[in-house]
Amino acid sequence: MASVKLSAPSSQWIAGERSLDRRSRILTAAPRRRVAVGPIRAGSYTDELVQTAKFTASSRHGILAIDEQDAEASIGLDNTEANRQAYRQLLLTTPGLGEYISGAILFEETLYQSTTGGKKFVDCLRQEKIMPGIKVDKGLVPLPGSNNESWCQGLDGLASRCAEYYKQGARFAKWRTVVSIPCGPSALAVKEAAWGLARYAAIAQDNGLVPIVEPEILLDGDHPIERTLEVAEKVWAEVFYYLAENNVVFEGILLKPSMVTPGAEHKEKASPEMIAKYTLKMLNRRVPPAVPGIMFLSGGQSEMEATRNLNAMNQASNPWHVSFSYARALQNTVLKTWQGRLENVVAAQKALLVRAKANSLAQLGHYSAKGESEEAKTGMFQKGYTY
Repeated sequence: MASVKLSAPSSQWIAGERSLDRRSRILTAAPRRRVAVGPIRAGSYTDELVQTAKFTASSRHGILAIDEQDAEASIGLDNTEANRQAYRQLLLTTPGLGEYISGAILFEETLYQSTTGGKKFVDCLRQEKIMPGIKVDKGLVPLPGSNNESWCQGLDGLASRCAEYYKQGARFAKWRTVVSIPCGPSALAVKEAAWGLARYAAIAQDNGLVPIVEPEILLDGDHPIERTLEVAEKVWAEVFYYLAENNVVFEGILLKPSMVTPGAEHKEKASPEMIAKYTLKMLNRRVPPAVPGIMFLSGGQSEMEATRNLNAMNQASNPWHVSFSYARALQNTVLKTWQGRLENVVAAQKALLVRAKANSLAQLGHYSAKGESEEAKTGMFQKGYTY
């Protein structure tokens, strides 16, 4: 299919300037640098890291993850730079997106791209008071000596890349590794995942980026929810042990965990209330209250499932900001609405706002599934999903 060209956003797409509030001051303020005293440190960025993490984990807001390089392929578009630019322009020029989204995870290409009208995507985000973030890992590869498991690569050269991303405007980072329950998981895979996340987090903080820590426990398998809880507790215990070993500042990180659910092929489907119960049990047992934000991944759930489960968790009392960092669970309907056509851009942007608002309400525990579309109810599980 031919590449899609978008014209520059019209003036009516651009949201009016809002008065400077706390969120905008954080985005525009010069970095505040101070060397922390004692073994817990993050280079000279400690104050800024804490401020950035709190900003991103602010009430009513979550994260839009658009770091998948070929999301357009799901609607049959060729994976070309022009198509990727067109889709990201649709997302990042959505007027009013900052009402519900506080951060956007970008692919490296997007961090340096501009709209077809020449406006940097980073500036589009800043206009909406959205913090730019960046995916920094280099993907999954087979882990030798394991039970057919994977590990995440990308530590080589990470410090210099983070420094460049910071100069370009990024203020937080993301590193995704995975753990597979049907594969064991092996002690080697869990340790490798935890150590890699900790090294990444320390390097990111040393270069001014708040690290999102994401050990995704895949939905693959037919195990019950109790088995997922057992594995999740083990993984997060290892992760926080190595984060502490690497002197990572807990107040300057964000977590992106999987929700605790049964395996996708388990015979009994869990209710949102049960998922919330087991997920919060895991968090309370393993996550220090110093961590400012828990930004859940959707992991192949349908748009509605991810929102309902988040809503159930926010109907309980939590010491953290419990919110979302969704990719497909925010964009599935958007992509299906857009279909790569210029005339569908405004409708697709409205679909994005519908999903962002739904999850904003869920972050407050006020979401209702009444009126959800059939598309929003469609599951998106893919066995062994990697990107």
